[in-house]
Amino acid sequence: MALPVTLPLIDITPVGTSARPATSVLIIYTGGTVGMEYNKRGELVPMKFEQIRKKMPELRQLNMNLSVLSLPEPIDSSNVTATDWLGLAALIEAHYSAYDGFVVLHGTDTMAYSAAALSYLLENLGKTVVFTGAQVPVGRIRTDARRNLVTALDIAVARHSKAGTVRVPEVCVFFNDLLIRGNRAKKVESEQYNAFRSENYPPLARAGIEVEYNDKQVRHLPSAPLRVHQHLNERVVILKLFPGITEQVVRAVLEVDGLRGCVLETYGSGNAPTAPWFLQCLRDAHQRGVQILNVSQCEEGHVIQGQYETSSQLTDLGVIGGEDITTEAAITKLMFVLGLGRSPKETARLLAQDLRGEITSG
Repeated sequence: MALPVTLPLIDITPVGTSARPATSVLIIYTGGTVGMEYNKRGELVPMKFEQIRKKMPELRQLNMNLSVLSLPEPIDSSNVTATDWLGLAALIEAHYSAYDGFVVLHGTDTMAYSAAALSYLLENLGKTVVFTGAQVPVGRIRTDARRNLVTALDIAVARHSKAGTVRVPEVCVFFNDLLIRGNRAKKVESEQYNAFRSENYPPLARAGIEVEYNDKQVRHLPSAPLRVHQHLNERVVILKLFPGITEQVVRAVLEVDGLRGCVLETYGSGNAPTAPWFLQCLRDAHQRGVQILNVSQCEEGHVIQGQYETSSQLTDLGVIGGEDITTEAAITKLMFVLGLGRSPKETARLLAQDLRGEITSG
């Protein structure tokens, strides 16, 4: 289901705030556990999001204007598509000048993919876009939804005390007590509250009694105006290597009609089989114009092509080393860069380049 660009705004500004709150946040509710409640039969169903003030009395203490864009039919995050990412980007563009920050409520299963995609689509982002959600519905007593949402709202309007400038001009994920760069996030837990981690990059902030920001790790405010991209190329695939993988399987994946890009999940620091048939498969794909991005299967992996003999031939075959990028950030980066419609040489250069802080350059 694609996100409509025009949706009715719901005002949920807390009753009792000052007549002119200092800041404003747009909450975009796409779906997920955070907006669910139990009906009389004990089943989880989407709630009407304007009820959030009743479910979360702590919102009354926030001195900010709060508005919500809620989808008529919330999306289970397992059904999120590239079209939905483009719709989210368009929604933020349409309301960009009217709000100081944005909070996207999203299901946890594909949140890291969505945050990574938005980081590429929103070029020169000068405001904070925070993805958050919950492991437990807001109606439950021991829910994490309240803390996650309240802290995300606080982060969305955070400013440097002296300069008054936006503190985190990035797409990010806040969950439990960590603020993570969106294209560095990975879901690692389904049974505990600490669902997301960033293995190869420090958190942008930690939430304790206060939110402690790691300002040195945050991207600088852009000097150019926001540019919202509206093209993604979905003709991509992820190929995860495993011992015993056959030529038939590799060819079936790499020879998909119209394929333009492949995230190749390799071993360790970017190592792959040296069997002649495997190398020929990569060579053939590259000659057909398929861009291949090498990503480590290790959660803390860093691809260094050529460090071992088992990766020394990949560069010559046109495979691009993904450095320390996550699979989530890699596949969305492929969609984004291929969607720019550049030449093969320029596309390869952009895939190897750090665009939004998704890889550690230098």
